[in-house]
Amino acid sequence: MADAARLSAPYPDGVPDPVPDPVPDPALVARLRAAGCVFAEEEAEVLRSSAASPGHLEQLVRRRVAGEPLEYVVGWVAFDGGRVEVDPGVFVPRQRTAYLVELAAPLLTRGDTVLDLCCGTGALGLALARRVAGLVVHAGDVDPAAVACAARNLAEVGGTAVVGDLASALPPVLRGTVAVIVANVPYVPTGAVALMPPESREHEPRGTVDGGPDGLDLLRRVAGLAPAWLRPGGTVLSEVSLAQAPAARDAFAHAGLVATVHHDEEREATVVSGRRSL
Repeated sequence: MADAARLSAPYPDGVPDPVPDPVPDPALVARLRAAGCVFAEEEAEVLRSSAASPGHLEQLVRRRVAGEPLEYVVGWVAFDGGRVEVDPGVFVPRQRTAYLVELAAPLLTRGDTVLDLCCGTGALGLALARRVAGLVVHAGDVDPAAVACAARNLAEVGGTAVVGDLASALPPVLRGTVAVIVANVPYVPTGAVALMPPESREHEPRGTVDGGPDGLDLLRRVAGLAPAWLRPGGTVLSEVSLAQAPAARDAFAHAGLVATVHHDEEREATVVSGRRSL
């Protein structure tokens, strides 16, 4: 049911367990495997570590066996070395998207401003602020449920989240001052949404994955607004599929940005960046 890239870890912050990991309950593993969970042993430990009591564990397991995404069941996902809260109905951060964080972090220093557009849980802004101390993070999303989730996550780093279409609700004073824009836009072509795993198709809002006929509707809009918000030398980064990379690069270039395609073969992750000229 869950793929390896999305699977949460019981100790995502890297804190070592002072005692040996418990042996997964064979009966629990068998229930999860029978329900189609490929990584049943790992999921069993995530569920066990998230349960407050045996009765609570049973409730969590029943939800998971019924097909609810693991991240919604336990209320968090491990992302870029830390936990991120995830509410039901909010897009679940994918592990491959940490590649975008890895590309963006070296572009930032203390005091820089980051915009996290189509923020969902706010995972990208949060991860960058955890990597680079002292960032100013502003996030936005059209979905109030996502913004509520992002606001809780970003409170840890002093960030804010607002409801609005892309950057429309962000403070105008930020225009021309932003060091990095991260935009995890929906990029699945409309015709391919039906082919997605049922966990996403049946539980995540369609608008968080459907990117229009070729998947790049939102990315083109981000490319169009980015030059006005970025400071000279600032960069916008978005994840796309490898097949979409040439068109996404062209969209950034047509907006006057210096466009580059980045690809991590091991994670099958592709990111297109666009830098505003100095």
